[in-house]
Amino acid sequence: MPYKRILLKLSGEALMGNRTHGVDPERIKAYCKEISELVKTGVEIAIVIGGGNIFRGLSAASNGMDRVQADYMGMLATVINGLALQSTLEESGIQTRLQTALKMESIAEPYIKRRAVRHLEKKRVVIFSAGTGNPFFTTDSAAVLRAIEINADVILKGTRVDGIYNLDPEKNKNAIKFEHLTFDDAITKKLKVMDSTAFTLSKENNLPIIVFNMNKPGNLKKIIDGKQIGTIVN
Repeated sequence: MPYKRILLKLSGEALMGNRTHGVDPERIKAYCKEISELVKTGVEIAIVIGGGNIFRGLSAASNGMDRVQADYMGMLATVINGLALQSTLEESGIQTRLQTALKMESIAEPYIKRRAVRHLEKKRVVIFSAGTGNPFFTTDSAAVLRAIEINADVILKGTRVDGIYNLDPEKNKNAIKFEHLTFDDAITKKLKVMDSTAFTLSKENNLPIIVFNMNKPGNLKKIIDGKQIGTIVN
């Protein structure tokens, strides 16, 4: 097994399913089933989830809202998604801890690196929410930062498509998929799958990223088994 500890990055939009906003209970159950099967193999799993299905700070800022306020609203959206994911995982019998970068003692633990690592060692799934706790940073950057802090072996970014393409494959049937990219390739080509800060931080810490289709059952397990799924950036 090539990866003992992973950080799974999920977008908020992924939780919408076929809806236009909010959380699709069936989609989140499907994701939790994939995660639960992985837990049973002994892999330690941390998760960072976005909030775009509820609120996007950057979009609000572009429409005149103060960027700092908008980003904090986006962080709260990730906490809502984290609570939904935690609840569904625990219904499946998976012990889960939700940690936030903003203090919310009534509903979640504050993010403490040592505590997070201890949870992982006890085979609990740890969900990191509220991004980095700072405006102007995306949840992609938060995912890389947390992965480095907990010494994860890899970042798995689950999307709706099966890797990284030169164009949006959902809009362009002639889009070409990349099987492998270097971090420099991803940055210079300005590929939008993650922001440049996240790619740069991963490069500096030699942390590989695999982008794959989370909506295809079994993909997550196949990656852990060492199979070539999606696009790897290293």
